Amino acid sequence: MSARPEPSRARRVITPLVTIAALLALWQAVVTVGIVPNFLLPTPVQVVEALAQDAALLAGHCVTTLAEAAAGLAAGVALGFAFAVLMGRFESFYLAFEPIMTISQTIPTVAIAPLLVLWLGYGALPKVVLVIVSTFFPITVSLVAGFRSVDRDVIDLMRTMNASRWQIFWYAKLPAAADQFFSGLKISATYAIVGAVIAEWLGGNEGLGVYMTRVRKSFSYDRMFAAIIVISALSLGLMKLVELAQRLCMPWKWAERNSNER
Repeated sequence: MSARPEPSRARRVITPLVTIAALLALWQAVVTVGIVPNFLLPTPVQVVEALAQDAALLAGHCVTTLAEAAAGLAAGVALGFAFAVLMGRFESFYLAFEPIMTISQTIPTVAIAPLLVLWLGYGALPKVVLVIVSTFFPITVSLVAGFRSVDRDVIDLMRTMNASRWQIFWYAKLPAAADQFFSGLKISATYAIVGAVIAEWLGGNEGLGVYMTRVRKSFSYDRMFAAIIVISALSLGLMKLVELAQRLCMPWKWAERNSNER
């Protein structure tokens, strides 16, 4: 059986755009003909109008949410990297903390957020801490898996060449974990925005979560959908930044992908 040919770049762009356009047209028709009441579900046109009307206000809230998400993501990546290095270096450290980390992911962030607000107040600190909690796990797990995927023969060869532990880590383990690290970073980037918004729901004066809470109380569902669109756009933007960083750090991967598309 011959392998299925890779779709062209134009097809990968056009196909999802056509699908999204069809879904938006169906959404507009369902509300317009009255299948779903307009007071329960705004039309896409109303959402776009709300987005345009509150563009300046949403931009101001975006700055706050992005600042909280960026600070928490940076701290989460640093903490996750440190834990991954320790878990990869010391087996007892791995055995001690791996179950705890797994159990921590069974606790919903919505349940943690009120406690953080209670302990740390209504400022930016509880939002940043919640983002750290949300982003720490994907980074740590992806790096640990990458470190453990290194071929033992490569490590043994480097040891026979009198390579130090630092050289083994820098030239063998870190390159092997790079691909999985960026995969985990993409997940953490989306968690960062969502974590900041969830924390903002419970208190604060600025941020997209605060905006959503206010418009929900006034039953402005068109503005609610506008905020959701902005949150999705921010998450996609962060993912694209991660892809750009991956392209700069791993140019050979993208060269290989481009050669396969030809």
